[in-house]
Amino acid sequence: MNKLFDLERFISKYVTQREESLFKNDLDRFDDVLRSRIDSKKALVIGGAGTIGSSFIKALLKFNLKSIYVVDTNENGLTELVRDLRSRNDLNVPDELITYPMNFSDPVFEKMFLASGTFDIVANFAAHKHVRSEKDHYSIEAMIQNNVLKAKGLLDLLIERPPSHFFCVSTDKAANPVNVMGASKKLMEDLILAYSDNLNITTARFANVAFSNGSLPFGFMERIAKRQPFSSPLNIKRYFVSPEESGQICLLACILGESGQIFFPKLDYEKHMKTFSSIAEDLLKELGFEVYRCASEAEAKLEASKLSSTSDHYPVYFFESNTSGEKSFEEFYTEDEKLDMDSFSGLGVILETPTKSKKELMEIFHKLDNAFQSKLTDKAAIVDILRAYLPNFDHIEKGRNLDQGM
Repeated sequence: MNKLFDLERFISKYVTQREESLFKNDLDRFDDVLRSRIDSKKALVIGGAGTIGSSFIKALLKFNLKSIYVVDTNENGLTELVRDLRSRNDLNVPDELITYPMNFSDPVFEKMFLASGTFDIVANFAAHKHVRSEKDHYSIEAMIQNNVLKAKGLLDLLIERPPSHFFCVSTDKAANPVNVMGASKKLMEDLILAYSDNLNITTARFANVAFSNGSLPFGFMERIAKRQPFSSPLNIKRYFVSPEESGQICLLACILGESGQIFFPKLDYEKHMKTFSSIAEDLLKELGFEVYRCASEAEAKLEASKLSSTSDHYPVYFFESNTSGEKSFEEFYTEDEKLDMDSFSGLGVILETPTKSKKELMEIFHKLDNAFQSKLTDKAAIVDILRAYLPNFDHIEKGRNLDQGM
């Protein structure tokens, strides 16, 4: 592989097909407001070692923060984040950059939070984000604990020391969810909206972040390094934003949004939807390979075993998706949500969405907790609880998950 391969240029040319950020006009227009609300302020970023969290940090550091604290369970990720931030010449890294490898739901986090004074800006990116993480009731329990129940504990803690701005990331899969991950994020949205009278809190539904950690395109880069075949569904279309754009979405929503608002990128179905297989083909061509389509995983693995430093073709296996929870397309809002499409150039805002009361939320949390405690609970039982709470939750169950494929 070319040592100077420019991933940012590739994403701009082939994935987002935008030469400049979708949010450039908004960033320019609101620059003075952003500076007045960010400069000399103190920030806390939870889950900051991931792609979106680290991109949010870089967006913040275009301004002049007084200090920034970063929390993540990924110790290696935090190490690389610091190296990355301190190796760039386009960021204003404050002297007080402190990273903590810890879980935001652990008692030590609460100690640190309360001892550190009041944070002006708090953003939470700690979440399960993969549909593949809902294999059975154990993995679903971990997902709901992280995305919803532990998030409630964080909200309760923030009320003791309320920041000026609090942001919690959501997903486009929360709109008419077909998988437990999306349903858990819709629950999270309802939860933060229930707290929106007590905290200045916003969220954003995302498109796929191109080449984000753990994503299928990121996996393509890993497969190249390991001389392994590419594998991708043919029939799954997704919206994409660049990593830089993902941080900018969060920045604009966090700093400029009004409490209870849900932001989403303005993307066009006809112009901006891409298949993973087309990205795979463009990547291989950009790297100088011819695409060699295989009829099965076995054939693809056999062809990959023959790869050498002089190979001019690369094996791929493209297939029709047949796993649980996979939606063939994505959407950012539903027909019963009230929208503002005028306030921002690159962002739409959901002003009102059907929500549940705190009492109803506590009832479903209680039902979920009882289910998690029962030895008789299975995946279907948890899906039924979620479906009773979310009438538009149309879970797609095919009895096969993404971990069962290459």
